[in-house]
Amino acid sequence: MSDIPGDLLFLKSHEWVRINDDGTATVGISDHAQEALGDLVYVELPEVGSTVEAGEGKGVAVVESVKAASDIYSPLSGEVVEVNEKLSDAPETINSDAYGDGWIFKIKYSNLGEKDDLLTPDEYSEVAESDDH
Repeated sequence: MSDIPGDLLFLKSHEWVRINDDGTATVGISDHAQEALGDLVYVELPEVGSTVEAGEGKGVAVVESVKAASDIYSPLSGEVVEVNEKLSDAPETINSDAYGDGWIFKIKYSNLGEKDDLLTPDEYSEVAESDDH
């Protein structure tokens, strides 16, 4: 298991969120998730301006690997304000830098209280480890 940055929060479905100081949040998938998926070949990004809801009810984006396609959910509700266009040409960026350049989208969150429902890095680490067994 790779090191998980301490400033992230997680969904059990392996998405991470970094709360930014400007009222936005950056979302991606965990290193554990990209490892399980294998080499990513395509990322379907959400539309800028679309509204997203927190949780695992409705996929916001899709990542496809040679093994499978997987819906990406938003850890927080809000409006998509930016997408990582670089992933259109280089989806493998997620494989090489899941917590950095491999971010997928940014939202202007509407309810920061939702973060209380997310997992801390330690809690997520336990979920990821139990996935491996």
